[in-house]
Amino acid sequence: MSFVLAIDQGTTSSRAMVFRGDISIAAVAQQEFPQHFPASGWVEHEPEDIWTSTVMVCREALEKAGLKAKDIAAIGITNQRETTVVWDRATGQAVHRAIVWQDRRTADICARLKAEGHEPAISAKTGLIIDPYFSGTKVAWILDHVPGARERAERGELLFGTVDCYLLWRLTGGRVHATDATNASRTLLFNIHTGAWDDDLVNLLRVPRSMLPEVKDSSARFGESTADLFGGPIAISGIAGDQQAATIGQACFEPGMMKSTYGTGCFALLNTGTTPVASKNKLLTTIAYQLGGQRTYALEGSIFVAGSAVQWLRDGLGIIKHAAETGPLADKSDSMQSVYLVPAFVGMGAPYWNPRVRGALFGLTRNTGPAELAHATLESVCYQTFDLWAAMRTDWPEANAANTVLRVDGGMTASDWTMQRLADLLNAPVDRPMIQETTALGAAYLAGLDAGVYPEPTKFADNWRLEHRFRPAMSQATRERKLAGWARAVKGVLASDEGE
Repeated sequence: MSFVLAIDQGTTSSRAMVFRGDISIAAVAQQEFPQHFPASGWVEHEPEDIWTSTVMVCREALEKAGLKAKDIAAIGITNQRETTVVWDRATGQAVHRAIVWQDRRTADICARLKAEGHEPAISAKTGLIIDPYFSGTKVAWILDHVPGARERAERGELLFGTVDCYLLWRLTGGRVHATDATNASRTLLFNIHTGAWDDDLVNLLRVPRSMLPEVKDSSARFGESTADLFGGPIAISGIAGDQQAATIGQACFEPGMMKSTYGTGCFALLNTGTTPVASKNKLLTTIAYQLGGQRTYALEGSIFVAGSAVQWLRDGLGIIKHAAETGPLADKSDSMQSVYLVPAFVGMGAPYWNPRVRGALFGLTRNTGPAELAHATLESVCYQTFDLWAAMRTDWPEANAANTVLRVDGGMTASDWTMQRLADLLNAPVDRPMIQETTALGAAYLAGLDAGVYPEPTKFADNWRLEHRFRPAMSQATRERKLAGWARAVKGVLASDEGE
């Protein structure tokens, strides 16, 4: 049994991938599912849609690979983080739609917690800031707004979990209620230093302890799928949140290694080893993975707009028909112009965390056209990454000594122009791997590690293959001039702060 099935349950689709023992891909299946927007700033998923699409893609991937349950050594799960499900312990029926990580409905709860002065204590224990992004306030909202839910929860009738936990419960026929340390670390309820649910936090957010799952290593025997799902039981042996799974898939096992995933937004994680580094620059301190009871930590920065800025060029302005056109178009831009786009379409993420500001273009002239706008759009992603990079190096000076190489994945990394500009502005190498499916690979690795299909991390890291290394080629004077221009543009946007 040298095959591993990875479940990659994302925000807009569920995907299953079958990996061979040499980490090559045997089969892929994917299915989108509906998004629900019941009010401004609210985003929901039907848990049943998450479940049925997951089962369907697993069955399809196995069929495409020509495999049966007995051929699969283990299942690994990676998931959209922070999305919250509350369900009936006896029936498995969700009491409310899943509240998605993007949902902002608990902003008032977060504002109250901040006003009451709880943020320093919460940050010290969880490594997080108080924000509707995280799961804890979402659970509290469901318990307070679904009739009878709080009473049922206090009687021990309801369970809470992130998507990995909910899928595990369903896959095992309700026998296992567990999660891994990476997902637990995103709830506002988990102490990342003790590795346990925190009584003070649980009481503050009024979440009954009986609802909470057991927290395990990221690579561990979680349980077995019921025989009826895939024609026989399969061990479930790995779980990690999507950005942590991508960090593992990129083999960032050494302190100082960093990965950045470019999708709709961008998530950068820097491995800080066994030391949780408290950020002074509004980055998050999170658990990168937990193996053999040993927690490895990371600093994380989130950029809200990366690939979606290219979508804006295509759908909003009609400048391009396909994303692939942006690099060649940017290449034709007038080198005498210095146009900056600050893509704060939904506010600014790390290290600024200002949801109120909106985007702006700086440096426009009569000669500014599509090429300059494409140039500014792609460059904006690089500048935002630089801001995270600089914040990480300030928070953790060891990163300067580590000669950090940035490993990249996600749709935007297909643009050679963007990756070269990223290397130029960071003044550091940018490595694009052969296998771009790093999130699913990370989940497969965790499951395969427990099942004996894959070796320990240092040996697994030997399998990482470079597709292309982008080396910095920009002069120091040009780099400094461009970064100073970006800093002025950001300052202008932050100064605008006109509110919603």
